[in-house]
Amino acid sequence: MKKKMMWAAIVMTIALPCWACGGRGASAVNQQPTSSPSTTAATGDLHFKAPDGWVTEKPSSAMRAAQYKLPKTEGDSEDASLVLYYFGPSQGGPPQANIDRWISQIQQADGSSSKDKAKTETITVNGLKVTTVDVSGIYTAEMAPGTGDKRNDANYRLRAAVVETPKGNYFLKLVGPSKTVGRWEQAYADYLKSFEFKN
Repeated sequence: MKKKMMWAAIVMTIALPCWACGGRGASAVNQQPTSSPSTTAATGDLHFKAPDGWVTEKPSSAMRAAQYKLPKTEGDSEDASLVLYYFGPSQGGPPQANIDRWISQIQQADGSSSKDKAKTETITVNGLKVTTVDVSGIYTAEMAPGTGDKRNDANYRLRAAVVETPKGNYFLKLVGPSKTVGRWEQAYADYLKSFEFKN
């Protein structure tokens, strides 16, 4: 009798952990969400609000999520322009590569390094990581990508940012005469603060 009871105890000792493992495994499978949080979040979009005074334009390409004209201030011959680009998930390159490229589009009249004069910062806006750059000088970006024809605009200012979202990076570029860009300083800050990723 004692032997039977001892064997029963041994069987139970072995069976219980296996049952518990099986139970936990089934529970984990059953509790598994139908889609991962990142997939769910990626169905949202970046929301933002244009400040008063900016002129909203129709984006000139599918890669532009938004496009604005910032009216010129007295004494400047051109308006400033701001474009928000979105190329798709995992497209457009990492933040630092874009920051470096934007800085390279501004030259200094005395030949000094624009990188040394550029102000870069990383901030968090409504839970989103935003890397910004602010640099002034001679704007020398290509007139159109791949043409080789470059601008030569003195006293320009470039402000740009990379906004990291669950759907991928958005790239914001504001460029124009320094005085005009300065006029819209607070509006630009408010625009950045309005960025929010939601459904």
